[in-house]
Amino acid sequence: MKNQKHVYRRLFASTFYLSAFTFGGGYVIIPLMKKKFVDDLQWIEEEEMLNLTAIAQSSPGAVAVNAAILLGYRVAGISGALVTILGTILPPFITLSIISIFYTAFRDNTVVNAVLKGMQAGVAAVIADVVMSLGSNVFKQKDIVSVIVMVGAFISTFFFGINVMYIILVCGCIGAVKILIQMKKVQKDGDPQ
Repeated sequence: MKNQKHVYRRLFASTFYLSAFTFGGGYVIIPLMKKKFVDDLQWIEEEEMLNLTAIAQSSPGAVAVNAAILLGYRVAGISGALVTILGTILPPFITLSIISIFYTAFRDNTVVNAVLKGMQAGVAAVIADVVMSLGSNVFKQKDIVSVIVMVGAFISTFFFGINVMYIILVCGCIGAVKILIQMKKVQKDGDPQ
């Protein structure tokens, strides 16, 4: 029980810290979650983080909250998910509450506006890092179907402006067909166990 409390404290502190010091939305928090939970704490594998990220992006709602829910659930079940939700939503809630009190002073302040413009450049760099990191993992797996799906999704979105929902649905269908083919192949070859 003592160890479980330690896990909850660590989950809350980690998600609170990441949420408090991350500007730019869910895509920025993903590489930081990977660094914390995969690299530092080693609670999950990198491929699993990639899968959780894909699910978080395709689910309705904020990507950061979705990723935190999935991560918390994976590490400590439903109570872990509740802890990570709280840790993720408290910092923006507190920040927005304070900003709403002083909104008129912030709205016209040139220093605050300049700081926010500078943060936009940093956010773009972090998002580019996420794309490079997660994209390189797909290439490392040497799975031609995954590479084709990734490249096709990028081309569909970037060059043709196809709605992301259609891309997610098509990619989900391709993934389901791929899994069904793999399952049939295992059944045909015989279960190795």
